[in-house]
Amino acid sequence: MSNAPRLTALDALHRSLGATMTDFAGWDMPLRYGSERDEHTAVRTRAGLFDLSHMGEITVTGPEAMKALNYALVGNIATIGPGRARYTMICQEDGGIVDDLIVYRLGETEYMVVANAGNAQIVLDAITERAAGFDAEVRDDRDAYALIAVQGPESPGILASVTDADLEGLKYYAGLPGTVAGVPALIARTGYTGEDGFELFVAPEHAEQLWRALTEAGQEAGLVPCGLSCRDTLRLEAGMPLYGHELTTALTPFDAGLGRVVKFEKDGDFVGRAALETAAEKAAANPPRKLVGLIAGGRRVPRAGFSVVLGGEVVGEVTSGAPSPTLGRPIAIAYVDAAHAEPGTAGVGIDIRGTHEPYEVVALPFYKRQK
Repeated sequence: MSNAPRLTALDALHRSLGATMTDFAGWDMPLRYGSERDEHTAVRTRAGLFDLSHMGEITVTGPEAMKALNYALVGNIATIGPGRARYTMICQEDGGIVDDLIVYRLGETEYMVVANAGNAQIVLDAITERAAGFDAEVRDDRDAYALIAVQGPESPGILASVTDADLEGLKYYAGLPGTVAGVPALIARTGYTGEDGFELFVAPEHAEQLWRALTEAGQEAGLVPCGLSCRDTLRLEAGMPLYGHELTTALTPFDAGLGRVVKFEKDGDFVGRAALETAAEKAAANPPRKLVGLIAGGRRVPRAGFSVVLGGEVVGEVTSGAPSPTLGRPIAIAYVDAAHAEPGTAGVGIDIRGTHEPYEVVALPFYKRQK
């Protein structure tokens, strides 16, 4: 079996644009095209175009598709209306997070689950296994879709110029089938940047046509192609968790401060229910650590795994850190002992190669767009 990274349908186009490519979760993906700071700023102030074709699409259909997903995932799939989407998670029997997901209800008995690239096979295998007792079919649709995202305040106007779909009526976390630049697409108002934007699921053979049309439509609005590097700083400012950093199998949704995605009130059993009920009680009574934001007093940038310190004692660990182009200072997300997790807690620092750099504890997110 070849160990060569997989290529998206837009691979040649990225290279023609001079992208710096990187191996990400087994895919060759654009890291940046020019300056990641410029790409980040474009998304915050204008618009950016992303290739997200590495994400994993899994379709679940059949009379008991909803019941199968309700059993497999922690969310209440029964309450997702047709054309709507829901952020949820899939957990192990012990409550550990396997992945965070978005579930789209495409029809009466048809759902699409979108998993993170690095977990797509694990999630596919788990859902297939968990759906075995239900009248439902699980299909690996990773090769059926390319995924292009246009994100930023100018994105509704750019997209509206190449589609007659009703974008005005398309709410956040909703999706509708439409035609964009002559290409059939599922148009979803979702994203991972903290900005308004859209994710467009299309057949791989249509990806290049769509990318070029959006590039042309967005030229006057200042749209630029964007890589994974600025996607990471955008989601970090928006306080959005990244699997493998803020979310792992060693943590439950309650540890991550995302217990709200677990719906105990739904009908029937689901994988991890008993363990998650225990985790919920523990988190309510005595949370061990809390996920917080940290803003630097100085210029040094923390990285995942660095220790959070207070008075010479280790009180937490950084899960993600980067310079924030919007704040103009380094920022970090960290799990910190609950006793020191209140915003404004004095004396907290991060151990950056032996020096305790001062950091301010803040509530997440660091950045919230103006509605």
